Amino acid sequence: MTNQTEINQLSGNPEIERPLNQSDLERLVGMRSTFSTVFPDKVKLDFTVAICTYNGEHRLPGVLECLKWQLNTEDIVWEVLVIDNNSTDGVAQVVKDFQQKWPQKGQLRYGFELKQGAGYARHKAVQLARSPLIGFLDDDNLPSMIWVSAAYEFAQTHPAVGVYGSRIRGDFEINPPENFERIAPLLALTERGGTAHRYPPHKKVLPPGAGMVVRRQAWLDNVPENVLLSGRTGKSMLTGEDLEAVLHIQGAGWEVWYNPGMRLYHSIPGKRLKREYLISLCRGIGLSRHRTRMLSVAAWRRPIMTPLYMLNDIRKIFKHLIRYRQCVVTDVVTACEMTLYLSSLVSPFYLWQRQIRETFHRMTSRDQVWD
Repeated sequence: MTNQTEINQLSGNPEIERPLNQSDLERLVGMRSTFSTVFPDKVKLDFTVAICTYNGEHRLPGVLECLKWQLNTEDIVWEVLVIDNNSTDGVAQVVKDFQQKWPQKGQLRYGFELKQGAGYARHKAVQLARSPLIGFLDDDNLPSMIWVSAAYEFAQTHPAVGVYGSRIRGDFEINPPENFERIAPLLALTERGGTAHRYPPHKKVLPPGAGMVVRRQAWLDNVPENVLLSGRTGKSMLTGEDLEAVLHIQGAGWEVWYNPGMRLYHSIPGKRLKREYLISLCRGIGLSRHRTRMLSVAAWRRPIMTPLYMLNDIRKIFKHLIRYRQCVVTDVVTACEMTLYLSSLVSPFYLWQRQIRETFHRMTSRDQVWD
C-alpha cells in the first residue's frame, strides 16, 4: 500500500540515504491517516466510499452508521465522500453532525454537485476522490461490516478489473408483488451466486451503480463528463447512467466482475413496490435502452443493429402477449415487463428527439449570450 517513496515523503526527507527499519515503517504507515488529513494533496488514500444523495436527510444516517463500524480496515487508509446532488433538505447538516463523531478526523468529506442527476453526482465524486479506488453507495444502501475490506482486497488480487459490483439483496418495507424476482434486477438487486465471476461483454449484463467499485483512472480516461444519460431528475425516470459509464470503461478493455464478498442490502420503501412506481421505472429503463445497446457494439455496426434490436423488441412484445394474454394488464410484474419492451422499442426515437431538443436549447442559449 505504501511504497518507499511515499514513506520518504511522509518522513519529510525525500533524499533519505538509509532504508527505514521495521519499527519506522510501522510508525509511518500508522500515521498515514493523520498525514492525509494535514496534507491531503501529499498522501494518496487506498479507498474512497462515495455516497451520492438527493434529499437523503433521513436515509443517509443509516449508511454512515454502517460505514462507521467497518471491520478489517486497520491497514487501509480510506475516506467517505458524500456528494450532495443539489438537495433541498438537511443533507449538509447530517454530514456536519457525523463529522463531529467520525472515527478518523478528516475522513468524512462533503461535496456538492449543482447539476441534477446521478451521472453528474458520480462524476463529481470521481473528481474529488483522493484514492485510486472508488466504491459507490446509494443513500439507501446498507453495506455489510466487511464491505470496504472486501472491496479493497478484490482490487489487489484482480488488477485487470476496472469495475466490479456487489451482491445486493432487498430489505423490503412491504412484501413485493408476486413474481417480483423477474424484475428484481431493475431495482439494483443482484443475487448472482457465491462465486466471483467476470461479466462477459457478449452477455449484455452488467452490475448496477449501487455497490459498484471503479478504478478512478479508468473512469477519468474513458467516461465523458457530459453523459447522455444523466439519471432520474424531477418527474423523469430516465435511467441507465450507471450502465453508460460501465460500458465506456468495458469498451476500453477493462474487465467487469461480480464480487459476492461485497454484500449489502438495498432498503426499498413500500411506495417503490407499488404498480405506479414500478411501471414508471420500467418505462425509464426501456427508454434508455438504445443508448446502452449502441455503446456495446462497434460504431460501424450501429445502423445495422438498431433495426435488428427493434425487430427483437417486437418479437418479445408478441411473445409476451401470447404467453400472458390479459395478465399484461392485470398483473403488476407482467405489465412492467410489457412496459419495458414497448419503451425499448421506441427508445431510438425518444433519444433522438431528446438530443435534437437539447442541441436546440444549447444553440438558443448561446445566441442569447451573444445578444
